[in-house]
Amino acid sequence: MNAAKTLRLPPLATLIEWAARLGYGARGFVYLSAGALTLLAATDRIGDAVGTSGAAGWLAEQPFGKVWLVLLGLGLWAFVGWRVLQAVFDADHEGTDLKGWTTRAGQAVSGLFYGVLASGVFEYLDEFGEATNASAAQAESVAENQEKAAMLLGMPFGEVLLIGAGLVVLGVGVGNIVRAIRDDFDDALACPKAFCGTATALARAGYAARGFAYLPLGVFVVLAGLHARSGEVTTTAAALDALEAQPGGSWILGLTAAGLMAFGVFAFVEARWRRIRPPRDLSLG
Repeated sequence: MNAAKTLRLPPLATLIEWAARLGYGARGFVYLSAGALTLLAATDRIGDAVGTSGAAGWLAEQPFGKVWLVLLGLGLWAFVGWRVLQAVFDADHEGTDLKGWTTRAGQAVSGLFYGVLASGVFEYLDEFGEATNASAAQAESVAENQEKAAMLLGMPFGEVLLIGAGLVVLGVGVGNIVRAIRDDFDDALACPKAFCGTATALARAGYAARGFAYLPLGVFVVLAGLHARSGEVTTTAAALDALEAQPGGSWILGLTAAGLMAFGVFAFVEARWRRIRPPRDLSLG
């Protein structure tokens, strides 16, 4: 009996909370690393900016890279699971009015994004040890996006579908910027009052930068649809590189990088202090 009690698993609510906090931590690592690497690109310390997937590529090159990739991938999948609970089971109790459904739809889209990112991390594991550099990895990502765009253009009303995809990316970017301005982030945190103001400032800077990073990519995808040319589709990292080539682009890229790092730090704050409330339907005993 004592052994059975010792081996008893924690309550489901506790397991969900642990997984969610692990997921927020993984998200924090991705954005903090991506922001730092983008800042190095803006100051010409490295060649090109990297997107969120670039953080996994950098991690793969570190000592014990395979172990870190496994941990990051599992953390991201844990975050995907938490997003499912938020979007489908209304873990945050957003409700079923228009605002609630809009928030939950955004959480669902976020879950899809992190699912793709987590899958990419495990692809790095499959290719672990192969001689690939950051430039080659980015070129491969661009080629994959252009192949998907070409498939979309080959469908009936393909141009309209691709324009729609670009508008969705722009909408995500604008939505993040609106959140940066309007949301009261400390409502979801159980942090010390003296720290909540700093946490909110980090969140505002982070969401604004993340939103801004989506805008160039959205423009490229819309233009690809308008011109019916899949070759104009790129990645977030490549779009930021194109932005850097414009007058004052290095400063803009540097500010965006700093904001992405702020978003990463805020994700670590969420990992520690966010209120995690498992859905009522899944709360057992």
